[in-house]
Amino acid sequence: MKTFTITPAEIDKKWILIDAEGVVLGRLASIVAMRLRGKHKATFTPSMDMGDNVIIINADKVQLTGRKRDKPNYWHTGYPGGIKSRTTGQILEGAHPERVVMQAVKRMLPGNRLSATLMTNLRVYAGAEHPHEAQQPEVLDVKALNSKNTRTRS
Repeated sequence: MKTFTITPAEIDKKWILIDAEGVVLGRLASIVAMRLRGKHKATFTPSMDMGDNVIIINADKVQLTGRKRDKPNYWHTGYPGGIKSRTTGQILEGAHPERVVMQAVKRMLPGNRLSATLMTNLRVYAGAEHPHEAQQPEVLDVKALNSKNTRTRS
């Protein structure tokens, strides 16, 4: 039996639309990371960009469990004494709430050069509108996959 090797011309990429309203952030990020990587396909090849293009809308309405909304996120400006922090709740209520979802998905991907390529296949929007109607994305209902994917309390 010969080993099946897929070529870049044989890769079938789809567009997927996910509504993040009321969905738990970590569960959403793990499902999106799997779709971006292409692990849901039978022809998965670890060294290639096999995954689908994913559009996430309503990223500002994502839910967090426990006290994660109060957890600080740190970054450094590169200057002496330049450590900064903001809580996840402040970021979600700020000007760019989609960055919380993008960071969660990025951290679920492998830490290699391929993950930078995979992140270009992810589009996250804070509101319900997106400019990708021409691609005719398929809707993936993350809420219906598992009852634990949603959270009623905030």
